[in-house]
Amino acid sequence: MIKKISDKDKKDWEKFLKNEEKIPNKDLISLKKIRHEKIKKIDLHGYSLQEANKSVESFIQKCFDNSVTKIIVITGKGLRSKNKENPYLSKDLSILKYSVPEFIENNSLLNKMIIEITDAKIEDGGSGAFYIYLKNKFKLKNIKE
Repeated sequence: MIKKISDKDKKDWEKFLKNEEKIPNKDLISLKKIRHEKIKKIDLHGYSLQEANKSVESFIQKCFDNSVTKIIVITGKGLRSKNKENPYLSKDLSILKYSVPEFIENNSLLNKMIIEITDAKIEDGGSGAFYIYLKNKFKLKNIKE
């Protein structure tokens, strides 16, 4: 069964196709809910490895409880690390730049709060910093219940 399309429908369709203004896809809009970023920063310059790990752990917990979405962790690049003076120690062993992210990734409690850890952009510290993106506290609570 073939239906004929009226001339009016054809004209309307052609007009729609020529129109530069596009109709937003409602399905995609509902999937991409906009989350307002709440950003906090912690600077670990001058901290020992133990102090840095303890501080980062409590800072992440506090930020998660306060619905922070992104944390900027500034570790420095390790250029002034006294560790480099000792040839018997690994250069990467206790430089905060490497050790702090490793500590976080090995901490199962912190991992439940974190979406991902990524390198920071140049304007936020570049290779001397990294981002931690936190999960939504309320969504996590609803999933557990």
